Amino acid sequence: MENKEENQKALCKHIPDLLSSFVDTFVDFSVTGGLFLPSQNPSLDPRNPHQETPLSLQTRYPAPDRLIAIGDLHGDLEKSKQALRLAGLIDGSDKWAGGPATAVQVGDVLDRGDDEIKILYFLEKLKREAMKDGGNFITMNGNHEIMNIEGDFRYVTKLGLKEFEDWAYWYCLGNEMKSLCVGLEKPKDIYDGIPLNFRGVDSEVLQGIRARIAALRPNGPIANKFLSKNVTVLVVGDSIFVHGGLLARHVEYGLERINEEVRDWISGLMGKAAPRYCRGRNAVVWLRKYSDVEKNCDCSMLEHVLATVPGVKRMIMGHTIQEDGINVVCNNRAVRIDVGMSKGCGDGLPEVLEINQNSDLRVLTSNPLYQSKHKSYLDADTKEGLGLLITESGSKQVEVKA
Repeated sequence: MENKEENQKALCKHIPDLLSSFVDTFVDFSVTGGLFLPSQNPSLDPRNPHQETPLSLQTRYPAPDRLIAIGDLHGDLEKSKQALRLAGLIDGSDKWAGGPATAVQVGDVLDRGDDEIKILYFLEKLKREAMKDGGNFITMNGNHEIMNIEGDFRYVTKLGLKEFEDWAYWYCLGNEMKSLCVGLEKPKDIYDGIPLNFRGVDSEVLQGIRARIAALRPNGPIANKFLSKNVTVLVVGDSIFVHGGLLARHVEYGLERINEEVRDWISGLMGKAAPRYCRGRNAVVWLRKYSDVEKNCDCSMLEHVLATVPGVKRMIMGHTIQEDGINVVCNNRAVRIDVGMSKGCGDGLPEVLEINQNSDLRVLTSNPLYQSKHKSYLDADTKEGLGLLITESGSKQVEVKA
């Protein structure tokens, strides 16, 4: 009898956490239109599947057998899925199909498109599925993540604001449900400190802007749930990833230090303004010295930077749209992978970069004209352009229909 009473007390003790977990699942399902996030770790308490693991960012990874790099997504969920299918990372049911592969998305999920929150949830789902299957999906901060956390909404769409307004409705409803449960701390008002009006802002978008600020400001629910887990610089095998580009002073400052400080800023521990190396034209998320197609890439500077990171051969970047598709310059040292695939930012055909264990590069593309369009590059022994993606072993660009 005594054991039965103890078991009942133990069960009752977990009721608030069970309710909180149920509400979180309800909100996630409602916001995304029917998506469930798997638990992050099979060993987590099944009574609390939303339990968050301690946040620690890893900056360096060994080379996997297969590495996929994905450029800017900018709020276009359908194009994002096309790119992932192109790489064989998801199946027809949108579940992880990449096995032990490692995928890196180089940032700029936010702005210019209408499905920003849905993409954040979808990528988080893939992270958890990949981990259970021995794979890895790593997301990064781009300049548009930094801008939005700072409250710079110049490139948001009206439907993008509506998505955040809808998120705020469900999130606040979830908080009201939690506040009714004895044993749960009363949730904080997400709008605390946000003005009711902004000068010059149309009433039609006002609530969307207030919701976006609430969600994305430092320590905001969406910022904490998703963006605080992003890295800002990353080394995988002999490749270094960054959204914009790196200068020698960034490497000297410390790649791990950059990741930790940006994480702490997003988590609300370092004030409102982004760290200085995330602001300005020479910032790690803004630099175009190696990716601007209108100017010559500064190969000597790039060579110097890469020499300061042991074992690294190349820098892989997004940020600057490459109208002719993924390409390389500087003897394969600079790889530019932003193809402007979002409908709100070029509406380009999806392409992804693949690197195998032997460090061979190839482009997977959905463009049926790709090979004939770039035939001169493929056939010529040129020092720049897509021809450099053809290795001595005879690997070729691969056309895949998404």
